[in-house]
Amino acid sequence: MCRKLFTNTNKDQKSSNQDGSNGEVNLNIITRQEHTVSRSHISENALKVLYRLHNHGYDAFLVGGGVRDILLDKQPKDFDIATNATPEQIKELFRNCRLIGRRFRLAHIMFGRDIIEVATFRGHHQEPEKNQSAQSKEGMLLRDNVYGTVEEDAERRDFTVNAMYYNIADFSIHDYANGVNDLKDGIIRMIGDPETRYREDPVRMIRAIRFAAKLDMSIAPATAAPIKELAHLMTSVPAARLFEESLKLLQAGQGLATYKLLRQYDLFSALFPTVARHFTEAQNSDVEQMIEIVLNSTDKRINDGKRINPAFMFAAFLWYPLQYRAKDLMEVRKLSYYDAIMMASNELLDDQVKQLAIPRRHTATIRDIWQLQLRLTRRTGKRAFQMLELNKFRAGFDMLEMRGQIEGGPTEELALWWHEFQDAPSVHRQNMVQTLGNPKPTGRRRKRPQTKRKTTKPRSQE
Repeated sequence: MCRKLFTNTNKDQKSSNQDGSNGEVNLNIITRQEHTVSRSHISENALKVLYRLHNHGYDAFLVGGGVRDILLDKQPKDFDIATNATPEQIKELFRNCRLIGRRFRLAHIMFGRDIIEVATFRGHHQEPEKNQSAQSKEGMLLRDNVYGTVEEDAERRDFTVNAMYYNIADFSIHDYANGVNDLKDGIIRMIGDPETRYREDPVRMIRAIRFAAKLDMSIAPATAAPIKELAHLMTSVPAARLFEESLKLLQAGQGLATYKLLRQYDLFSALFPTVARHFTEAQNSDVEQMIEIVLNSTDKRINDGKRINPAFMFAAFLWYPLQYRAKDLMEVRKLSYYDAIMMASNELLDDQVKQLAIPRRHTATIRDIWQLQLRLTRRTGKRAFQMLELNKFRAGFDMLEMRGQIEGGPTEELALWWHEFQDAPSVHRQNMVQTLGNPKPTGRRRKRPQTKRKTTKPRSQE
């Protein structure tokens, strides 16, 4: 990655790639003349919050992804603010403020649907034993409820490129971990000792993957080194938290690249163990082909500004594992295919939800999409017309098309039939359905042998 992050060269900065450090905190102030961040890049609502905090005597910084993305000429998704004001002091300044969180309170400033998140600087516990990696059942670090200085807050952040603070007081950037140089060099680097930070919060491993894929960067060798060895720690992360992380990983427009990195570092199985059991060394099984097809499609839709439903991705990921489990049930319990699919879907989703807490609204949609794969084969009479009226028809058809790419043969032919049927005029649809009931003869029709009719004499002639 090569882009101009500064308007002038700062001679005091060392390249983070040259010193080989693990992103230790050491403040470097980049003046307004030396960087390219402008207030025109920041949302009007975020500026209102920054200025009100500043005008009332508090420190106010735009922090993290907002600063990082502006420096990369990207439009930030969120504008997060860090301050030395406590949550209660923030609430006094903003009538449209709502405080959330128990262990570490955050202020959400509401501007209609736009929410500006404001966090008080986080600090360190004084007692050494409280600096250990204890977690709540929600996966939150138990030491997060201590406020501190901006320097301590920077030390608590995960990666150097997320430890840059834009100061509304003088429009300078406070770069605490040489993050600007790492950003310029395309490096994701952990602040502090990577193994210690991963043990504190294993989710940081998949965050490293997410940022590398999202920003098209590489992970620093020291940051990447412990990941495979510590991948097993992901099993201790609450399933609800992993579900949210899975959406950020795979449904942000770089899902395919993220998936490949997750496999490279042995982290995909922590999210989808039932899927990973069917992975092959050649990476060309039907399970793996489906993952690549659906992620490529999802990326394209997101980057085209189209809506997506997380349930569709999960349904596609789990379709072939569902088939394998149903096949086992048919052999062991002598079930029909339909009954085996119903039982296998229950078992498979129960297993998956233990690791990734997919909400019930999504699991219901997953079941609908799976059942449509069975129903789409039934097209005679009024069935085909009724199918088009179903709410989930399009999702079911899209997955059928993906299956056709993998399976070919009858599945591909079925997908092509439905593709034509959807767009055909009414008369043509009727003909398509009638043809199913009365298939065209494949060869020359054989003539029936003529038999000589027996004639009877009229009674008058007897």
